[in-house]
Amino acid sequence: MNAPDRFFLSATRSAALPDIQASVDHRQLAIQQVGVKGLRYPLNLVDHLGNPHPTVATLAMNVALPPEVKGTHMSRFVEILERPREALSLNGLRRMFEEMLSHLQADAGRIELKFPYFIRKQAPVSGVESLLDIDAGIVVSRLAHGPIETELTVVVAATSLCPCSKKISAYGAHNQRSHLTLRARLIDDMSIEQLVRIAEDEASCEVFGLLKRPDEKWVTERAYDNPKFVEDLVRDIALRLRADPRIADWTVESENFESIHNHSAYALIEGCNDHGA
Repeated sequence: MNAPDRFFLSATRSAALPDIQASVDHRQLAIQQVGVKGLRYPLNLVDHLGNPHPTVATLAMNVALPPEVKGTHMSRFVEILERPREALSLNGLRRMFEEMLSHLQADAGRIELKFPYFIRKQAPVSGVESLLDIDAGIVVSRLAHGPIETELTVVVAATSLCPCSKKISAYGAHNQRSHLTLRARLIDDMSIEQLVRIAEDEASCEVFGLLKRPDEKWVTERAYDNPKFVEDLVRDIALRLRADPRIADWTVESENFESIHNHSAYALIEGCNDHGA
């Protein structure tokens, strides 16, 4: 059998196969989210300078399903990812989201990405460079007939030094490594690096992948001169997010892994910005 005959036979068989997902469902119950979850896929994301950042993302992709339709076409979610495309900016992710809605004939949906993101940093004194890993996430979503919304999340490691310990001790003070989680629903785009910078600026001290002895002296003294409770951390970061015109609403969490207890200190604060006031 030659190639044209094989193609004709394959096309004929495909045309004869029933499309069960597209059949009518008589239960008349709409489904708000249906799709795929836990899908790992390599992606190139664009940083704030326009440079590509390769990563492996875990994705959840879903759409809303009308009450009269039996099922969605699960393979089409992967087909969207398989399309050739440039490194993805936030605008690129929104275009991919619109492709998904069009390909699945949906008017509402959601794409959620979770991925490790590496930022190259310079040590504060020696200037030696190293990579620091950030847990990051992006959500692009739309409710029926509504606008496309974009949400950015980062989990940033930092140092916090206890003000009480410093005050009551003759020398030294205990400190913690903090995990600062910042979530921002965006009005205008901001980069992962910019959101990370807000968290690092408000910590007792930021952390680095590689430090020499002069750098270690600097970060130790920086934290000692800038003590903060877990409450201070979330409040100071919240003030920065509340004043940022690019952000519609936000959440800040801090989990401080105590060095003198076998439990963590924790705080959360959230708010909604009213930039028109």
